[in-house]
Amino acid sequence: MEKGMIIVLNGVSSSGKSTLAKELTKLLPDFFDFSVDDYDLVIEKMEDRENDRLIPIETEYFYYKNVAMFSDRGVNLILDQILHDPITLQNFYETLKSYPIILVGVHCPAEELKRREELRGDRQIGQAISQLNFVHSQEFYDIEVNTYTHSMVECAREIVDCLESNTALIGFEKSLKQYESSKIALNNNC
Repeated sequence: MEKGMIIVLNGVSSSGKSTLAKELTKLLPDFFDFSVDDYDLVIEKMEDRENDRLIPIETEYFYYKNVAMFSDRGVNLILDQILHDPITLQNFYETLKSYPIILVGVHCPAEELKRREELRGDRQIGQAISQLNFVHSQEFYDIEVNTYTHSMVECAREIVDCLESNTALIGFEKSLKQYESSKIALNNNC
């Protein structure tokens, strides 16, 4: 069985990934939106967070294992997530290194991120801007979109066009090599 394609939308909080994922499912009906925020709700239901009874393993570990299981069964996915820290990067690259991935950078200017956080009311103000210090720092993208300068429909169309083109999708492969190189360099410095 052929593995399902994985569209990875990587961007800071409030950059428009969730809305973009919904637009993509309209253009790509054989793809399913699989958000790490939605997956965290599954974990939250299992835990008792009020009493600090937590699963002692990061959510992303289970999330990426589930992504792999879906892809192994031929299911195409759109991931709405953030590559935001070393543990997430490790889980992402080590779990999905043999999967077909189109890596998409989702961008939005800092002023607009702040405006969207204030408008939403369910986010810590400044969270997105603080994530800019890490997100996009070492990824090579197959395509990058800006949800401020272009509509969600235009961004989704650009991603679909990239996916349907004959262009080799090498963003994930290049990012994986960068990740492995930085990991080796870190280990050599210890």
